[in-house]
Amino acid sequence: MITINAKNIELTVPDKTPLLSYLRNELSLSGPKLGCGEGECGACMVLVDGRPQTSCNLPLWSVKGHAVTTLEGLGTAENPHALQQAFLEENAGQCGYCLSGILISASALLQNTPDPTRAQICQALEKHLCRCGAHERIIRAIQLAAQKSRMSID
Repeated sequence: MITINAKNIELTVPDKTPLLSYLRNELSLSGPKLGCGEGECGACMVLVDGRPQTSCNLPLWSVKGHAVTTLEGLGTAENPHALQQAFLEENAGQCGYCLSGILISASALLQNTPDPTRAQICQALEKHLCRCGAHERIIRAIQLAAQKSRMSID
């Protein structure tokens, strides 16, 4: 049994199946992307018990009994996560291929560090490859989401 986006799911594929393959092929979740296939680019990032993990090289057996969250589990079109809304407001992406992984890592960062410095944001995004040149807008969007989240708490 595995929990994906707050739903308990009984696994029906071999334990050695990569989590990314299961998410995309069996559950039709398109948030995590296949990039390098070696856990180096960050396009396949998901949260496992709130911690960012690359899913392309993570076998299903290693996440049994754990909570996995994909981009689809962060928010919806009707009720977007603060980060999703901030990325839209800042126009923080171009091709968008890397963004789901970046949003996942940024959500973990904001969960643990509600008021991150620019250096902390850059460190949290270090595993993500983005070739669009949208880095400044991405950083601004994360700062905006942090600011809005703090304001909603105050």
